[in-house]
Amino acid sequence: MKLYSYFRSSASYRVRIALNLKGLEYEILPVHLLKNGGEQLSDTFKQINPDALVPALLDHYQGQEFSINQSLAIMEYLEEVYPDIPLMPKDPVVRAKIRAFALGIACEIHPVNNLRVLKYLSKDLGLSDEQKNAWYQHWCTSGLRVLEQRLVEDQCAGRFCFGDMPSLADCCLIPQIFNAQRFNCDLSQVPTLMSINQHCMQLPAFIDASPAKQIDAE
Repeated sequence: MKLYSYFRSSASYRVRIALNLKGLEYEILPVHLLKNGGEQLSDTFKQINPDALVPALLDHYQGQEFSINQSLAIMEYLEEVYPDIPLMPKDPVVRAKIRAFALGIACEIHPVNNLRVLKYLSKDLGLSDEQKNAWYQHWCTSGLRVLEQRLVEDQCAGRFCFGDMPSLADCCLIPQIFNAQRFNCDLSQVPTLMSINQHCMQLPAFIDASPAKQIDAE
């Protein structure tokens, strides 16, 4: 199993956590999103993922090698094909809530704050670093506050987002908190999320997936 990854990509970070939690062996193939004009834009990588985005997972199933892109699709695939250490409970209601939480990050917070958007704000629209950071902070903190409220109202959080076992929700949350801290977001209004982050970042599966631990870390 091989994972095309960039050390600071939160989408790649999600998948690294999931792979580690499931105890799966995999090889990291670094794709630098900034060097050489962006290695994800090369013809070689576009043969793996025409969307020119990381992550992309290469695996074998029933004798065939194939690639999957999009972090949540990759994690769902891992859950179905390698179910021995589950990242989703059996209860369909809780499963739906976990998916909703994960999508709240992957489809609401992350898309307006990813590298492509930030580069467009700076280079094409001419925003200053201060304005770009204000954009990031606004959308990130407002989105995280919604997730905080959801966990508090449902009273579902334990050591992790949904009880005392890690799930896809935690795989998505921890990279987003990392990014929020990197951009100096005010996280004082999300104490539940920060408590979960603190617990997760004491565990090897999360630590080993962190950007600083990657072979392409700078």
